[in-house]
Amino acid sequence: MTSQADRLNALLDRLSTLRSLLVAFSGGADSAFLLAAAVRTLGPEHVEAATAVSPSLPSSELDLARGFAAGLGVAHHAPATDELSRQGYRQNAGDRCFFCKTELMSVLGPLAERLGIAAVATGTNADDVVAGFRPGIRAASAAGAITPLADAGLTKDQIRAVSREWGLPTWDKPAAACLSSRIAYGVEVTAEGLDRVAAAEAALRSALEAAGIPVRNLRVRDLGGDTAKVEVDSELLEEVAAHGEVLAAVEGFARVRLDEHGFRSGAMNELLPNPERYR
Repeated sequence: MTSQADRLNALLDRLSTLRSLLVAFSGGADSAFLLAAAVRTLGPEHVEAATAVSPSLPSSELDLARGFAAGLGVAHHAPATDELSRQGYRQNAGDRCFFCKTELMSVLGPLAERLGIAAVATGTNADDVVAGFRPGIRAASAAGAITPLADAGLTKDQIRAVSREWGLPTWDKPAAACLSSRIAYGVEVTAEGLDRVAAAEAALRSALEAAGIPVRNLRVRDLGGDTAKVEVDSELLEEVAAHGEVLAAVEGFARVRLDEHGFRSGAMNELLPNPERYR
């Protein structure tokens, strides 16, 4: 079995073959680790970061991404992307992420070319590749993006472990998928809908903190028809249920319920009738 150290060495070896690199930097644990590894290998003068700005990105994430890149001495770009101009994205079928990543690469590819940067990389890890349902990975690959973390076989747990060893503040950062992932497939994605779930999550998080409930992972899922489902860490379900009044903080929805299974990444995929067709 390949060890974590071997996989890390494979990553650094791969990065060392690049003349320069633009990292598609969401601000999450994976892309932050990739950015830090690239800086260690190539030096900050040969690495740049780009965080796409659109209605699907919470504003707080952009601020954190800027700060992290600055701490590494890396130039940070915040180009605008317009996923909502793409019909496939707005329609929000099972392949929504394909159109999102296609839009992202249509911006980052030309940006890298203008900057004279040799390659564009995403933070896709080895777990993502075997997860089975990742149309966005297919789109980024088709557009020429490289995936050094996945190619080295590094898993999410290993990335967090090495990030901790390196002293990266993102080592235990909760997953922060784009806001469109909160909207059930088949429900049209709009700027107003994205704003609604963002405001609902922020208000609920504040209400939970005020109630003394230290939630880590939190999602307000828009199921359509003014119905929302709230997901919190599974170990907090009983406590949140006992303080049901906090759900009143979720404004903009007529009906709000607590998911009995708790938070899990990709929960909306469970509602997709035939995910195979979107691989």
